Amino acid sequence: MKRPTEADHQRVSDAVHAAEAGTSGEIVTIVADRSDAYEDIALVYTGLAALFVPILFAAWPALPQGIVAQFTSGWGATEIRDLMLLTFAGMALVSALKFGALQFEPLRMFFTPRAVRRRRVRARAIQLFKVAAEARTAGRTGILIYLSLGEHMAEIIADEAILTKVEPAAWGDAMIAMTAEVREGRIADGMIAAVAQVGTILSAHLPRADDDVNELPDRLIEL
Repeated sequence: MKRPTEADHQRVSDAVHAAEAGTSGEIVTIVADRSDAYEDIALVYTGLAALFVPILFAAWPALPQGIVAQFTSGWGATEIRDLMLLTFAGMALVSALKFGALQFEPLRMFFTPRAVRRRRVRARAIQLFKVAAEARTAGRTGILIYLSLGEHMAEIIADEAILTKVEPAAWGDAMIAMTAEVREGRIADGMIAAVAQVGTILSAHLPRADDDVNELPDRLIEL
């Protein structure tokens, strides 16, 4: 997916400035490559893959016995020690192959359950909101539009004054407008569409005061 150009950054900044013209709300926009590395997911699947080896050998005992026989030329009875060594070697090999494969990020993302990705995108959005917007305006009117490209997910997090006036479900149209553009590879257009929708809602519930000042940067932040 093509990343926003300098011109795109300016377009998003202009959209934020225009949206804030009619509201006391302060809109922050952030685009991230991903919200988490999901390395723990790789470890979980590596462990599960390793367990497949003893389960397979237990279900088909003739398989490990046949492998051992190939190395001993079939002389004598198969020893428990040989079967255990084969099992451990198989577990180590399967673990290494699985872990190596999951270093490929798209594959690791594919194996990560959607619910896990959703929780971590939400957690990352809240973390960034606390840094970039929460309680950083005099009237607690900050709002974050967050897009996580790796997970193909987005979040909108609002500060206290907005939460008391706007139900979270109200941001649904903004999310739909954003994802429709991003799905086609137009990241900046998606952000602009979301900003416009958010601005319309904020203008209705939190109109701009006469003494309002711009307290947060209008620029698009890329992580």
